[in-house]
Amino acid sequence: MLKKMLIAGAAACFFSTGAFAANAPCPNISNAQLKTALKNAIVQTGPNGLGLGLNMWATVVAADGVVCAVANSSGDPIQGQWLASRVISAQKAFTAATLSLGPTANSGSGLPLATGKLALSSANLYSAVNPGGSLYGLQHSNPVAAAGAYGDKISPGGVYAGPIDTATYGTASDPMIGQVIGGINVFGGGLGLYAQGGVKVGGVGVSGDTSCEDHLVAWRLRRNLNLDYLATIGGVSGDAARPDNIVFDITPNPNGGTGVSAGGFGHPTCLAFTQAQSKNRAKALPAVR
Repeated sequence: MLKKMLIAGAAACFFSTGAFAANAPCPNISNAQLKTALKNAIVQTGPNGLGLGLNMWATVVAADGVVCAVANSSGDPIQGQWLASRVISAQKAFTAATLSLGPTANSGSGLPLATGKLALSSANLYSAVNPGGSLYGLQHSNPVAAAGAYGDKISPGGVYAGPIDTATYGTASDPMIGQVIGGINVFGGGLGLYAQGGVKVGGVGVSGDTSCEDHLVAWRLRRNLNLDYLATIGGVSGDAARPDNIVFDITPNPNGGTGVSAGGFGHPTCLAFTQAQSKNRAKALPAVR
C-alpha cells in the first residue's frame, strides 16, 4: 500500500501543471492584442520603413524564454506572410529575452547594480557573431527545439508522425505556446520587453520582411504593447534614448567578405537603402520610456 501511495504521489507531482509551470510569468498579452498591436506597428512604420511592405509574424516570450503568444498580421498562417518567419520570430524573441538583463537585488559579482542592466536586440549581434567578432559562434549555441516549434507528434516508440495541425499556427492554440523554443537569431527583429521600473518581463520577435524592417516594426510593436520602459537600462547602441536600437556603422571591407563595424555591434543595411537613410529611420524611432 505504501509503495502504491508513493508511486501515485510521484505521478501526481509529475503530471500536475505546477511541475511544468514557468518560473517567469507571461506578459498579459492575448493573441488578439498581439495581432492588433502588430498590424498597427506595420502601419506606423509605413513608407518610412526599410523593407518590402509585407505582412509579418510576432512572438512574445516570458523572461525565461517560454512562448506566451504568437500572431500574424494577415490572418492566413500559410500564405499571408512567410511561413518560415513564424519560428524565426520565436527565435528572435528568445534571443532578446535571454540575452538582455534587468535590475536585480545583487548582480552576483559584488560589483555595482548597474553592471546587471543591459538590453540587447537581436540586431546588435550581427557583427559580434561573425568571424573576428567578440561573440563569434554564438548563433550555434542554443538550437531550436524543432519538434516543439512545429507541434510534431512523436509516438511513444519514437516514431515521427508529423505536425499536429498547421491551421493552429498564429492562434491562441499555436503549438509553440507554453514551450521554450530556443534559437539564437543574429539580425534585426528581436527586442527585450521591459515593464515600468525597467523590469525585464520577456522578449518580442518580429519576422516577415527585411531584417531592418523587422527591427523597426518590432520597436513600434513593443511601444504599442506598453513594454518599452528601459530608459534606465544600458545598451550598446550609443543612444541613451534608444539603448538597444539597430546600429548602422559597418564599413565595407576593401578585401571582400564581412565589413567592419566601428563599435562591434553593427548591422548591415537592407535592400538599396543607404547607410545614411537607414540611420535616419532608426533615429526616428520613438525614444524608450
